[in-house]
Amino acid sequence: MQRPSRFLAALFFAAFGFSAMVSAQPAATPAPAPAAAAPTGGIQSANIFEVKPEASADPKYAEQTNGERARVQPGNNAPMWRQVGSGVTGYSSLPKSEAPEAGNLIQPFVQYPGSRLTNAGEAWRQVRNNWLIPYGGALLLIVVGAIALFYLGKGRINLHGAETGRKIERFTPFERSAHWANAIAFSILAISGIVMAFGKFFLLPIMGATLFGWLSYLLKNMHNFAGPLFAVSLVIVFFTFVRDNMPRRGDMGWLLKGGGLLSGKEIPSHRFNAGEKLLFWGGVFFLGAIVVASGLVLDKLIPGLIYVRDTMQVAHMVHAVATVLMMALFIGHIYIGTIGMQGAYDGMKTGYVDETWAREHHEYWYDDVKAGKIPAQRSEPAPPSQTVQA
Repeated sequence: MQRPSRFLAALFFAAFGFSAMVSAQPAATPAPAPAAAAPTGGIQSANIFEVKPEASADPKYAEQTNGERARVQPGNNAPMWRQVGSGVTGYSSLPKSEAPEAGNLIQPFVQYPGSRLTNAGEAWRQVRNNWLIPYGGALLLIVVGAIALFYLGKGRINLHGAETGRKIERFTPFERSAHWANAIAFSILAISGIVMAFGKFFLLPIMGATLFGWLSYLLKNMHNFAGPLFAVSLVIVFFTFVRDNMPRRGDMGWLLKGGGLLSGKEIPSHRFNAGEKLLFWGGVFFLGAIVVASGLVLDKLIPGLIYVRDTMQVAHMVHAVATVLMMALFIGHIYIGTIGMQGAYDGMKTGYVDETWAREHHEYWYDDVKAGKIPAQRSEPAPPSQTVQA
């Protein structure tokens, strides 16, 4: 009975001794961790509080090159963008003769009338958005509103006497063709210009972006094609009517009395009154020349001119101001020539006006016709109705 007890005791001590030996042995040394891979390039992550020295500690901080700045502030490209913003021209493989600004991203600082001192692109944007669009649109609305109020208050300018049925040729077929060509081209240019400049404010919310985009694209191309027609017809109109638009006696009196529009008593005038002459010299000649010249620049049709951004920006601003003023003047002309005056539209539609109309609105011209100084019929064939005999 004692042998099994001795056997168990020996077994216990043997097990205990083995475990003690295992625990007494030193722990195995872990394998060394693999070394971190060397960076392959790019911007290194860094704690900004541990970057030494700070970039501003350099006394030539503001003059650091992009490479010098990258050593203390990795990824900071401020020197490069500072140069870009100052108008520094970089390298470009495009030829200077074809693309003189190819290596220049930011234009130099300028101050256009109505803008702050900033780079030229931003200055142009400020002039367009803060002056041309709001004030140009307001001027056109004021002119339309004033004409509407005048029409509602005074109505159409009617003849005081009865028509005689005797006709005087006011415009020859050639004169009417030149006028209508110029008028149609002007209408296309004016409508397309208004849509391109102001359409996003009153058409885009109604039509939506897709339809408005197609309309703008169509009108833009019509604008480009109508421009040369307007320029050519404007020259023809000028030389066709310049003789009868020279200043003559009675013009100053007509201006001082406003043509009798408010009094209702027509002031005598020659073939064209002083108001029409102001429109001719101010609108057709002066503004017309500016509009055509600036339009040719915008279309890049003037040979030898270097077409850089500031040239196009200045041309656009000049073009916009001149066209808005021209439209404001011509709106009144269109009103008088259509619904504003009885018989005025007939003169440009058929070429002939009634004797009563000529006597009431252009008395000096009518007197010259009656005296035989100006023929009542200047082209062939004569109209079916009887013409005035000298």
